[in-house]
Amino acid sequence: MLPLLSHQQTLEPVYLAYLDALEQSEYSGDIDKRYSARLVQATDNSVYQFLPQAVLYPKNQQDIQIALTLAATDAFRSVTFSARGGGTGTNGQSLTHGLILDVSRYMNRVLEVNAEQGWVRVEAGVVKDALNDALRPHGFFFSPDLSTSNRATIGGMINTDASGAGSLVYGKTSDHVLALRSVLIDGSVLDTQPLDAGLLCNPDNVSDNPLGQKLISAVAAVCREKRTQIENQFPKLNRFLTGYDLKHVWNDNLTQFDLSRILTGSEGTLAVITEAKLNLTPLPTERAMVNIKYDSFQSALRHAPSLVAARATVVETVDSKVLNLAREDIVWHSVSDLIQEVPGKVIDGLNMVEFAGDTVEVEQKLASLEAVLTEQISKGECGVLGYQVTQDKPSIEKIYGMRKKAVGLLGATKGRRKPIAFAEDTAVPPEKLADYIMEFRAVLDDHHLQYGMFGHVDAGVLHVRPALDMCDVEDEKLLRVISDQVAALTLKYGGLMWGEHGKGVRGEYGPSVFGDELYGVLQDIKGLFDPDNRLNPGKLVAPKHTGALYYDIDSAKRGKFDRQIPIEVRDAFPDVMNCNGNGLCFNYSSYSPMCPSFKVTGDRVQSPKGRAGLMREWLRLLEAEGVDVNALAKAKPLGLLQRVQNTLNAQRDYDYSHEVMESLKGCLACKACSGQCPVKVDVPKFRAQFFNIYYQRYLRPAKDYLVAGIEDSLPLMAAAPRLTNFAAQNPLSQWVIKKAIGYVDAPALSVPTLKQRLDGHASRGYDLAALQAIPEEARSQFVLVVQDPFNSFYDSGLVLRFIQLIEKLGLKPVLLPYKPNGKPTHIKGFLDKFAKTAQSSADFLNQVHKLGMPMVGIDPALVLCYRDEYREVLGANRGHFEVKLANEWLLNVIKDLPAKAAQGKQYTWFSHCTESTAKPNTANEWTKIFAHFGAKLTAVNLGCCGMAGTYGHEAENLERSKALFEMSWQQTLAKIEQPQVLVSGYSCRTQVKRFAGYKPKHPLEALLELANI
Repeated sequence: MLPLLSHQQTLEPVYLAYLDALEQSEYSGDIDKRYSARLVQATDNSVYQFLPQAVLYPKNQQDIQIALTLAATDAFRSVTFSARGGGTGTNGQSLTHGLILDVSRYMNRVLEVNAEQGWVRVEAGVVKDALNDALRPHGFFFSPDLSTSNRATIGGMINTDASGAGSLVYGKTSDHVLALRSVLIDGSVLDTQPLDAGLLCNPDNVSDNPLGQKLISAVAAVCREKRTQIENQFPKLNRFLTGYDLKHVWNDNLTQFDLSRILTGSEGTLAVITEAKLNLTPLPTERAMVNIKYDSFQSALRHAPSLVAARATVVETVDSKVLNLAREDIVWHSVSDLIQEVPGKVIDGLNMVEFAGDTVEVEQKLASLEAVLTEQISKGECGVLGYQVTQDKPSIEKIYGMRKKAVGLLGATKGRRKPIAFAEDTAVPPEKLADYIMEFRAVLDDHHLQYGMFGHVDAGVLHVRPALDMCDVEDEKLLRVISDQVAALTLKYGGLMWGEHGKGVRGEYGPSVFGDELYGVLQDIKGLFDPDNRLNPGKLVAPKHTGALYYDIDSAKRGKFDRQIPIEVRDAFPDVMNCNGNGLCFNYSSYSPMCPSFKVTGDRVQSPKGRAGLMREWLRLLEAEGVDVNALAKAKPLGLLQRVQNTLNAQRDYDYSHEVMESLKGCLACKACSGQCPVKVDVPKFRAQFFNIYYQRYLRPAKDYLVAGIEDSLPLMAAAPRLTNFAAQNPLSQWVIKKAIGYVDAPALSVPTLKQRLDGHASRGYDLAALQAIPEEARSQFVLVVQDPFNSFYDSGLVLRFIQLIEKLGLKPVLLPYKPNGKPTHIKGFLDKFAKTAQSSADFLNQVHKLGMPMVGIDPALVLCYRDEYREVLGANRGHFEVKLANEWLLNVIKDLPAKAAQGKQYTWFSHCTESTAKPNTANEWTKIFAHFGAKLTAVNLGCCGMAGTYGHEAENLERSKALFEMSWQQTLAKIEQPQVLVSGYSCRTQVKRFAGYKPKHPLEALLELANI
């Protein structure tokens, strides 16, 4: 039986008292004490896991001032804080056991753009790519780039002094900070910007904040006094030393001082940064990229210095492991033509070289490099196998998209050992990189480890991720050994262990890099800003006389908790365990399919990463209770009376399972995560598994039974469609259904029905024996139409027109008998019923499959269910039947048909979430099909429409469903004439009809019109 689960991680009394006092203050932001919210913020993109006391979401700077001022009172001086943005840290940078200050939810505005002077003022929580969206119309961009740019915040970039591709030209974040506004530990506000040295003589000239005056004077004095030691100790690197950047607070001739340089890279240990004024870079007028292919990764590395010498803007590299993982991912369809294979050769390394600037300059550099590469290929030099050039900006962005996804792709490596981040952003002088990497690889080879490599060879930064199993105690110990070895190796080569992502828990290596004297300076600076060590304590450095750092390489890791889950349970929930925290599901863009529930709520609990984390804890707590989860999944529900009692007591009795349910029921089951997530985390899959177990203890809502039974009920309702529609569609019935069941806007059955529309038609009257009697050479002329519940019973006219299109193409359609698909039961977690339905349908379809006639379905979600959920649940019992999507089938058919002349018709295609992520090449296929029919088809990239099967019909989801539609679909539809709009998903067409007021056509209907011209 599923027991009541208690996590026993209650809040410490001082934090409870503090949060109660904060609620009574003028603080206007959110305070989230839920265990689920704390768990989601307990991890980032690292191997560490620190559970915070609570999460604060300030709405403005004043909220942060109130929070810190309250904490400055004697009663709350033990309360600690850590500011957090996108949560993309790779070494626990923002993790804490105190309070999280998450500025990403509300403090995400672009406050001012000054195009004339080339600067922007932003709040700390704005996402980097969102900022560039706002800057693009002005002809500028914020140039420091990073692979997580679609979810990383500017505040996070400043606090880690982030950089990435092109840093040799564009520099680090600190190179673009003109001024900062921060809240200090006492709740006061400090503005920092460059100051002339002469002003420092009078404190009143530098700040009106007394604490700020003290800080500026003290830091300026010590950094000037220690100037010689700083110059001698700090490595001479493009990725210069941060945390704290003592070197650059003064300019080279000591005429200007800027305290912002200390704050940039301080990882929230000195102050909470709330606003930034940043300088901007003009958008280049011309861009060109050269993808150079090599016979080995070593060849790619050793060739890189000559590419830098060719004055490239960017030189990025990936190894064969990353390339091979990319080939298996959804991202590859977008770049396969840009990185083609070299006949007879194996590509084991790739350098991506970009030139950006004015047209003449770019063309000259490109021509020069092409001449050199062509000669090297002809002579067999440098391991160069070939190269490709693209000057198409969208194509260049696609290549960068593949490179940026490399971070997450490594998590898709097969096996228990996964490439992980812990010593992966080392920086050495670029001319020493190849030798350094050879030694780095020797270290890993000595430990018999696999690894993946990619990065910024132009700046001497290469991301190396060794594959370790953090559930294995010995591998956890090995992480420490390797970390120490790499730290020593970087020092040997005059480099840094933290060249890009900040230090996080790696502060213990500070003394060996800074030296004892300068490390003492860092401790003094920390003590000036934060004497009680309450801002992100345990990271970078602690004030003197407060003891050792709280955190180090050996701090608590996620694996410590994950290994408490038995291996056989981990194997039963692979998607739950495989999430590596890369956070791509936090993509800010409303035009990206993943993840709609996060986009509409702004709650990380409502995300694939959040859901996977909550499920891991659920599995761990069940094991702690001695429950065999795999046996529980096969158990029968409790008796009705017991489930009623448990449900009635749910408000009284805490059960962690309710928090998991709250997260999972917000999922739209659109399956965008299963395609777009780099490690293919399939939330609908483990959601169904959880529902199946949860409802053994608690009552299911009535709407679940309505959804699960719809496929079986439809044939009965369709026997009297007008009567059914009258009974269900009148205002009184709709009110009753909404109040009693929680269901709204249910569609009406088709009148006439499909059966009536096809009365007497040759496609009806399926007879297996008659089909078997058809000679094999004639069977290619037949097309078997697989019915789905939604189109057959709610949009029968579409099925009719598909049959007419088949006939128009000179083929013979056969309408197969209606068989429930089972997807609605799977979505709601009726797994036993789904398995039976799937097996019945699979048996039938396998029998039909033997005819050798193509089977085609109309609705993408239902067709793809045959391929995914059927295979998952039935395994080998699924058989080998294949149901094609309409576009897949048509793509083959048009090969034998003459192309039609251009007819001047234009259409715009809107895809279904499941379709666009599981079959990313679908847009290209429809475009090719329509071109064959003499029409132009344009595909638009959008987020979720908000319907997602039955999600949008559930009353509790109505407002979110509408908000999702308004995010991307509504404004895009408004720009297109209605007859040109084509929508392939039934649920999407229903949503358009509901909120846009008209029913769009399916692509098949447009093709029939074109065929009839």
